[in-house]
Amino acid sequence: MSSHRLLTGLASRRTFSHTITRFLTKPAYSSPPSCLDRPSHQSKALSKPRLLSLEKSYHTTKSLLSQPEIPTTPTSAVLPTTAPGASDPPLPAYVPPTTGFLSKLPASWVPYAELARLDKPTGSYYLFFPCLFSTLLAAPLAGPAMASPTSVIGTSLLFFSGAIIMRGAGCAINDLWDRNLDPHVTRTRLRPIARRAITPFQGLVFTGSQLLAGLAVLLQFPFECFWYATPSLLFVACYPLAKRVTYYPQFVLGLTFSWGAIMGFPALGVDLLANSAALTAAGCLYTSNIAWTVLYDMIYAHMDIKDDAKAGIKSIALKHDKETKQVLSGLAVAQIALLAGAGAAVGAGPAFFIGSCGGAALTLGYMIKKVNLKSVKDCWWWFVNGCWITGGVISLGLATDYLLKYYGQEEQKKPEELEPSA
Repeated sequence: MSSHRLLTGLASRRTFSHTITRFLTKPAYSSPPSCLDRPSHQSKALSKPRLLSLEKSYHTTKSLLSQPEIPTTPTSAVLPTTAPGASDPPLPAYVPPTTGFLSKLPASWVPYAELARLDKPTGSYYLFFPCLFSTLLAAPLAGPAMASPTSVIGTSLLFFSGAIIMRGAGCAINDLWDRNLDPHVTRTRLRPIARRAITPFQGLVFTGSQLLAGLAVLLQFPFECFWYATPSLLFVACYPLAKRVTYYPQFVLGLTFSWGAIMGFPALGVDLLANSAALTAAGCLYTSNIAWTVLYDMIYAHMDIKDDAKAGIKSIALKHDKETKQVLSGLAVAQIALLAGAGAAVGAGPAFFIGSCGGAALTLGYMIKKVNLKSVKDCWWWFVNGCWITGGVISLGLATDYLLKYYGQEEQKKPEELEPSA
């Protein structure tokens, strides 16, 4: 008998018993009873056993009538076999890629490409943009005659290759730390280690190979870059742990992803310790990119906000869910102010302040206003496209300012070369 039927039966029995009691004790006439009609002590003593007997007979009859028919199928066929909520549609199983770059790879390579997120390169772009910003900002300070466009392009391409490799290594480290958490989050449950397509040991070996490849790229820069780059590995390793102990792991991610905002200066031969203007610009640019990282990753975190709460993963989106857009606005203001401070430190021109700072203000403001934080699809769209929109306008302003200075300097050299020597 189900719990519903049991509760219903008990309620019915109490109602019936109460009705019988009232019926038997209610007088059959409406006029006031005389003293002769009042029950004696003996009749009072006999009425209670009579009621108990009647109620017992009712219970027996009710029990017999409520017996279910003998089932013709096994008990497991009539009892629920699933937990509450299991009627929801099952989550889709893993399907190997059928389109794109990964579909061209051998099947045994695909899990490693997925571990490095080669199929989702947006994170690599976010890691690359701070490198590009610092390279373009440092170019006018490099040497007595500025860095040439060829040198800037070559340096930027090295940074781009390094960003792809090191972002892959960072993702592998993250997945190794989160191998017991990822299976409980809808978006991450099919990652290679979480679905056991790669063992933790294989992931560790693959991470080591990526770090060696990153070192090979790093050694193509001036050797001073090695000392500037090495401390960032500490943040790479610590980020997965931060979301276990603080609601602000995005800040640790910002410390990691923004490191390239420093690297462009030594990559072009600018000595940060000897050039106070460059050091100030690098510091402002670095903190500006930290604010940008926290901003876009807060939007990204809203995609997992429900699963993170269940899995015990902390994030700024959980901490400030109700005031997210206010926090995003504050981060945008900080990012633009610090970006302007970096430009002012190195004497940037109007193209930078109008293009980079003004463009960032417009694109960030529009994104914060339009993004629907309750929609996973909308958060993902702005995370992916906001990278190119905001990163693109900042880069365009920096590049325009640099090229105007470079070619303006070239024009000034021509009259000097044409003057006859004394």
